[in-house]
Amino acid sequence: MRIATSQYQSTMNASLQVNQEQVSQIMQQIASNKRILLPSDDPVDSVRLSRLEREESSVQQYRDNIGALQLRLSKSEGYLSNMVNEMTEGRDLLVWASDGSNAPADLKAMLAPLQAVRDSLFFTANTVDNEGNHLFSGTLTRTAPLVFDPAAAAGARYTYAGNSNSQNVTVGNGLTQPANEDLAGLESLLNQLDESIRVLSAPGASANDPAVRAVLTANLDGFDTTQGLVSSKVATLGGRQNVIRTLDDNHANISLSNKMAITDIGQLDVGLAATELSGYSSALQATYKAYAKIGNLSLFDAL
Repeated sequence: MRIATSQYQSTMNASLQVNQEQVSQIMQQIASNKRILLPSDDPVDSVRLSRLEREESSVQQYRDNIGALQLRLSKSEGYLSNMVNEMTEGRDLLVWASDGSNAPADLKAMLAPLQAVRDSLFFTANTVDNEGNHLFSGTLTRTAPLVFDPAAAAGARYTYAGNSNSQNVTVGNGLTQPANEDLAGLESLLNQLDESIRVLSAPGASANDPAVRAVLTANLDGFDTTQGLVSSKVATLGGRQNVIRTLDDNHANISLSNKMAITDIGQLDVGLAATELSGYSSALQATYKAYAKIGNLSLFDAL
C-alpha cells in the first residue's frame, strides 16, 4: 500500500501538535500547581471549584466586616465606659454639694470639677474616628450629636442633633449587626448639670435653699437615669462583640474547610504530572526522529 506524501505529512504534523499541546499543558499545570487550567479540563470539578471560591470570597468579606466592626465597637465601648465613670464622679460631687453643712466657699470649690465633668461628657459624646465620622450620632455620622448654644439660657444650651437609626453591617449570610450607638438623652443631663453649676455659682448659694436643692435633686435623678442608659449601651456593645467573635470563629472554620476542599480538588498531583510529561516528551522525540528518518527514505533505495 502506498501512502501519499501529503497524507503522511498531515498525519505526522497532527501527532506532533497533539504531543506538543499535551507537553505544554502539563508544564503549565506544574508551573501553577493547578490541575484545572480551563473549565474544559474537568467541567464537573471546575463548577465545584467555582462554587467553593465564591463561598470563600463571601466568607472573607464577612470576616473583613467583622474585623472593622469589632474595632469600632471596641472603641465605642471604651468611650462610653469612660463616660459612665465620669458620671459617677459628677454624681458624687452633687451628693457632696447637697450636704447642707457646706459653706458657700465649699460649693464654689466644686464648680471647677463639675464644669470639667460637663465639658468632658460633651467632648466625648462628639468623638470622631480617623475618617471624621461621629461615633454617637446614629446614622448622621457627619453631624456632631451634641450642639452647644452659648446664647441660650443655662439649662437649655445643649441639644441632640443626631438620630437613633442603626448602621447595620453584614456579618454572615442573612446576618447583620449594628455598628453604631446614639447618645440621645445625654443633652438633658448636660442641661441639668449646666443649671446646677449656675445656681451653685450664685453669691451666697446654699444647699439649704429649696430652689437650689430642687435643682441638685433633679440633677442627681438625671445622673441616675443617664448613667443607666449609657451603662445599658456598654452592655449591649459587649454582647455584640461576643456574638461577632463567635461568628468569626465559625467563619474561620468554614474558610479552612473551603481551602482544604479547593486544594484537594484543584491541586496538581506532581508525581503523576511528571510521569505524563515524561511520556509525552518521549512520544514527541520519537515522532520527530521517525519523521526525520522516513523523510529521508526514497523508492530508489529499494532498487
